[in-house]
Amino acid sequence: MGLVIVHQYGESLAVSVAAGLPPGVGFHALGDRPETGWQIPDGAEVLLVNQDSKVVGLHKDMPAPPGWPFNLKWVHLRSTGIDKYPAWIFEVPKVTVTRGGYAVPIAEYVMAAMLSFAKQIPQIWANNPAEWHQHKLASLHGLTLGIIGFGEIGKAIAQRALPFGMSVIGTRRSPGPSGMDGVDIVPLTSLLRRSDHIVVCTPLTVETRGLLDQAAFAVTKPGAHLINVGRGPVIVTAALRNALDTTLGGATLDVSDPEPPPNGHWLYRHSKVRLSPHISGNSPETRERITAFFLDNLDRYWQGQELLGVVDKAMPY
Repeated sequence: MGLVIVHQYGESLAVSVAAGLPPGVGFHALGDRPETGWQIPDGAEVLLVNQDSKVVGLHKDMPAPPGWPFNLKWVHLRSTGIDKYPAWIFEVPKVTVTRGGYAVPIAEYVMAAMLSFAKQIPQIWANNPAEWHQHKLASLHGLTLGIIGFGEIGKAIAQRALPFGMSVIGTRRSPGPSGMDGVDIVPLTSLLRRSDHIVVCTPLTVETRGLLDQAAFAVTKPGAHLINVGRGPVIVTAALRNALDTTLGGATLDVSDPEPPPNGHWLYRHSKVRLSPHISGNSPETRERITAFFLDNLDRYWQGQELLGVVDKAMPY
């Protein structure tokens, strides 16, 4: 019997993935709904989990399906983070995420956010003669960019920021050099004190939840611009509000805590906040790029090679 892959995808995505599969691979739909999405047949070796967890009933507290992990050898998650998944998902021998698959559009979002902040866009657009006056615009050149969580997304951001003449520093879990010319790894406190723009890229873990709290904002450089493209709970929302009301220059948030904020929440109204609905990874090429990531990994799996994006269950991430 050949390799059997089962998936929880909708029809459009399933067709896109199936088009790239090699001959001899079975590719079977479980349905994108809770009633069938976890009915894994005995012969299935690989499971592709629907990224829209709600449609298959998946959440942190969801109990394991009877019979889990069946005969599965590999579960692939199209997301990059794993914080929304229950622990039993990781009982399968190999679990992979699409690490770096969204790095390019997220990096472009970050550059747009920094340029918008520096150039006061859209505030500078004039709609009548009364608005025809000079604005004090800033520059990115010569400023320091701090990247909290210097992984694949952080590297993509740095590659775009360095040609603008920015100094780039970062933090990461593992010690040692950054692996990129022009980027230094520093302690978090040093990064916060030195950075004019601060980007949160770190995954949500026990260690990073609430990382940017009142104490962290107390040492942050006055006037700094905070950008979060990681996870909302890395930032303590109440501490963020206090910082914005005092010394923090502004915040561009693609993620928040809670997400989405309820009607009337202060994040929608604060003059220093720019809030987007968790879309920084979107681009016309996103589906193609993350599908290609899986297909490349499938070839590696087929050849018995090491997979990309394997979740470190000890971290976990």
